[in-house]
Amino acid sequence: MYPLTSDLLLRAYASGIFPMARSRDDPRLYWIDPEERGILPLDGFHIPGSLKKILRQERFEIRCDSAFEEVMRGCGESAPDRPDTWINEEIIALFVELFHLGLAHSVETWRQGRLVGGLYGLALGGAFFGESMFSRESAASKVALVHLVARLKSGGFSLLDTQFVTDHLKRFGAVEIPRAEYQARLAAALEERVSFNRKSSVPWQAAEGDQRPLPPLRQSSTLTS
Repeated sequence: MYPLTSDLLLRAYASGIFPMARSRDDPRLYWIDPEERGILPLDGFHIPGSLKKILRQERFEIRCDSAFEEVMRGCGESAPDRPDTWINEEIIALFVELFHLGLAHSVETWRQGRLVGGLYGLALGGAFFGESMFSRESAASKVALVHLVARLKSGGFSLLDTQFVTDHLKRFGAVEIPRAEYQARLAAALEERVSFNRKSSVPWQAAEGDQRPLPPLRQSSTLTS
């Protein structure tokens, strides 16, 4: 097996596959290519009413890319509903490298100077691959997700890949699409010129969608390595 490098990882994501470990302590990585892929349509993003109330209260400070590795390690922590995770040391090292290349990003929720939640992922063209999220206070990761979507929409992104769909993500409008449709949408998104501005503040209201159906596919050739 060839050693996994950041370049190989980028090629994999651009091809529609991603790596996972069986557990945090397992050094081996496996390539995943689901038949049904989870996405969160940006134009149909839904913010539950109870979460809007929390967002209006501004109980969290929002930062972007200020503690990337700490967010990754937070996502790798055990939790009551998640006794083990797939984020091992190799994945952390590779994504930290991609972060320093300006391709991986974190959206973080802070309270009284303490990191209490957040998420991280990879940006390629107009696609953002959401990897994982964590929360040490109620709603902290949900608030981070809303701010991620606001940033993606303001920057012109067209695809938010969630890999899988959970009950948690369904509340925000996540759906599954067939592999072939995902591949076509990914190929189109990779050709787009967008901006993930890690410095400017984007209001959370920018995340609210108009509940339109998924946009039609653009004609695009499949990427080759």
